[in-house]
Amino acid sequence: MTPSKPTAGRAIVTIVGLDRVGIIAGIANALADANVNILDISQSVMRDEFFTMIMMVDLNTSTLPFEEISERLKKKGEALAVQVEIQREDIFKAMHRV
Repeated sequence: MTPSKPTAGRAIVTIVGLDRVGIIAGIANALADANVNILDISQSVMRDEFFTMIMMVDLNTSTLPFEEISERLKKKGEALAVQVEIQREDIFKAMHRV
């Protein structure tokens, strides 16, 4: 059995904060810098004020460990004044199972 890469699989990235220019670009660039592919993205701005975005990403091409990607996204979120979280797909599904 071949051991899996530390970052193998898909993950869910969630972003929440006040809307402003550059949030999508900033997060997308942080993911690109980590060689993480964005598979799907959905975003919404409520009442022209509150920004929410959820992304499904593929970690298989990244050479960085999951924890490093998570830390980079957290720092980018701080710079953009939004909250950014990444969860592995299986953990995200388990947490949202009713």
